[in-house]
Amino acid sequence: MKTILLVITASLILCGCSPDERRNTRDPAIPNDQELSVSSAAPMPELNARFERTEGWIGADGAYSAALSAERTLWLFSDTWVGTVRNGSRTNATIINNSIGVQTGNGDNGRLEFVFKQREDGSPDALITPADGRGWFWLQAGIEHRGKLYVFLSQVEKTADPGVFGFRHIGQWLGVISNPYDNPASWNIKQQKLPFAIFTGRRHLAFGAAVLRKGEEIYVYGTDDDLTVPVRNRRLVVAKVPSADLEHFSRWRFYYNGDWQSGSTKLSPLADHVATECSVTYLPAFQRYVLVYNENGLSDRILVRTAADPAGPWSTPSLAYTCPEMKQDARVFCYAAKAHPSEADDDEIVLSYVANSFDFSHAVADARLYWPRFVRLNFRFE
Repeated sequence: MKTILLVITASLILCGCSPDERRNTRDPAIPNDQELSVSSAAPMPELNARFERTEGWIGADGAYSAALSAERTLWLFSDTWVGTVRNGSRTNATIINNSIGVQTGNGDNGRLEFVFKQREDGSPDALITPADGRGWFWLQAGIEHRGKLYVFLSQVEKTADPGVFGFRHIGQWLGVISNPYDNPASWNIKQQKLPFAIFTGRRHLAFGAAVLRKGEEIYVYGTDDDLTVPVRNRRLVVAKVPSADLEHFSRWRFYYNGDWQSGSTKLSPLADHVATECSVTYLPAFQRYVLVYNENGLSDRILVRTAADPAGPWSTPSLAYTCPEMKQDARVFCYAAKAHPSEADDDEIVLSYVANSFDFSHAVADARLYWPRFVRLNFRFE
């Protein structure tokens, strides 16, 4: 297969901040019970513009980020538009199921290129496809450790529903990439199916909605959704594993009633009404962990919760930002809110979300939709 590389020419800027190995020690001067709240939230049009293109890669959702180093960040996209933007509309455009952005440097002067594959007939194709041949992958949280990149892969297949939600989740995988610094089209990817994921008509349990490194351990956040109740309430759950053993599922431990257990049968819910895509980020300046998500998954309300420990207890949710797009058009919905530490200082959150439409033709005709939209959050102690 050929590879399409869309390279945006810009000067290279090096950032001296550490991408993921920040200090997690606590300052005893900051009490555990002191509440952290959002003091301001401001859109970031300059960061939005970095991703807006008119040829080739012309929008995507998902938009997880994974830092390989202080100078190199990968952007992990799910459904991706490829084509042309003319007069505010997408033309000669098609959707592929995932793509990768490779960012060198940080800030406005960084270099960004988008990578996906191309079929023999010249049409674009997803970068990562299921080894078992079923459905497709949407990319979730990723994390680097000792030269390997670990990416959680949500396996999805189409249903008979003709609408934009005509899909169902059928599996969850861990992609282990042994050469993440190479061109993504040349990645060596080992796919391992998560043995404790559940996708039945009664329950959905999946891990990979968010990942966090603390010391020598990685916390993997997931969602547990009981489909039998009249009112759905997707809940956040968590497992942890030594960083070197992330791909060895027997070493995973699952949080239940204050303990870490070897089995995933019992899981303590950490937060209610969360999304299948979210983030948990440590803010060294405040020595707090911050959970970011769209309320119930699809909402104009981006919420945050905070905690002094990765497993909580988590604060009650507070409104961080209201996405304006849903008030402008009844067809629009917002989702996929999550933080990007490589774009932020130690005392703030830079988050992205996506605005989409229930009407597929609307997303084609209005190229303002289907991009990562960025917001900067500042915090203070109450």
